[in-house]
Amino acid sequence: MSQPNLLAIEKAQAAEQRTVSAARDAIDGKVKGIRALLPFIGPAFIASIAYVDPGNFATNIQSGARFGYKMLWVIVLANLMAMLLQNMSGKLGIATGKNLPEVCREYMPKWLTIIMWIVSELAAMATDLAEFIGATLALNLLAGIPMLYAVIITGIVTYFILTLEKYGFRPLEKFIAAFAILISLCYLVETILSKPEISQIAYHSVVPWLGNKESIMLAVGVIGATVMPHAIYLHSSLTQRRIIPRNDIEKIKIQRYSTIEILIAMTLAGFVNLAMMYMAASVFHTSGQSDIADLTTAYHTLTPLLGSAAASVFLISLLASGISSSVVGTMAGQVIMQGFVGFTIPVWLRRLVTMLPSVIIVAMGADPTLTLIISQVILSIVLPFPIIALIYFTQKKELMGVLTNKRITTILSSLFAVIILSLNVWLVVQTIAG
Repeated sequence: MSQPNLLAIEKAQAAEQRTVSAARDAIDGKVKGIRALLPFIGPAFIASIAYVDPGNFATNIQSGARFGYKMLWVIVLANLMAMLLQNMSGKLGIATGKNLPEVCREYMPKWLTIIMWIVSELAAMATDLAEFIGATLALNLLAGIPMLYAVIITGIVTYFILTLEKYGFRPLEKFIAAFAILISLCYLVETILSKPEISQIAYHSVVPWLGNKESIMLAVGVIGATVMPHAIYLHSSLTQRRIIPRNDIEKIKIQRYSTIEILIAMTLAGFVNLAMMYMAASVFHTSGQSDIADLTTAYHTLTPLLGSAAASVFLISLLASGISSSVVGTMAGQVIMQGFVGFTIPVWLRRLVTMLPSVIIVAMGADPTLTLIISQVILSIVLPFPIIALIYFTQKKELMGVLTNKRITTILSSLFAVIILSLNVWLVVQTIAG
């Protein structure tokens, strides 16, 4: 390894150690307030990127254009689910020092572990497909780069971002957090430009509505795009050895800081998802453009309605979403493989393998937005597997100790699992019925 690389790694290790030391000071009560929270910021922001990936753009914009503000409540419900489930996942890593796939491999029958691994890998591939297609489409529309070249550029860029892992957890955390903030700022601008009706947002965010089969199909897609299986697996790995607790009291304190970070990160992600949908409702639905069914049309329609600035901001947010969520998806894929079956492959090889479906789809000229929506439906069908496993393990006192789920947590998470399963059963029945 070259001397500059060695120096960079040594600096990164020193910065990581400073973060750990600052976290220890917070745990010991030596610092308070924001300064105490800062060392714990990172894992939830990485996981939250999965909740604003290009699949969200596709389902949210199509839902807003077709049904106006009426489906905002689905995003609110899905985001509340996500907050609870990500908190449980992060807590599992803190309590056990293991991630969810590792716990599954240790406590489940081998045959069941293999099934969960295969299903989870399929979910990771569906996720990566959505992320790659989104970033590729953004590059194509923003810079005029042909789709096939754009997908290769996306693969190269995400690979180089993933190499930041060799410098420790902090550089990658900061990089992904910057992307999350950029996407949020883009949708703050879109909110100002689109001038949505605040009263409609407030009402439809809390009042449920399901009109017809199409709206239920989109609701399943929205939940599949919002509550992500790979993010549930990943979060437990991000917390398992980041700040290692030395006793039960430290476990409780670390979990409190983790919960605060999750609330901040997931609130930002929730705002972005709401903004996607109410922007589409305000701009497309109210102007009679309810047939907006793909991101390319959304971009071209935004230009005459809100101007080129709004359209460009839309593409910048899509590009940032696609690249950052693809990085997170690859990280999750590594955790899934290592945890369930106990082996890893080089990051460059996984990056190459997982981008192949995107290259094939782009080369075939398939509809990018339809591909995104189908991938989100697949994710929604896979989602019950990690949720059920997470609920089962986090309520076991012999495993979780002082961080065992409270009864209300188990009840609420079980209710969420029932809702998701019910929607998925409906989806399968309707699909078979034709």
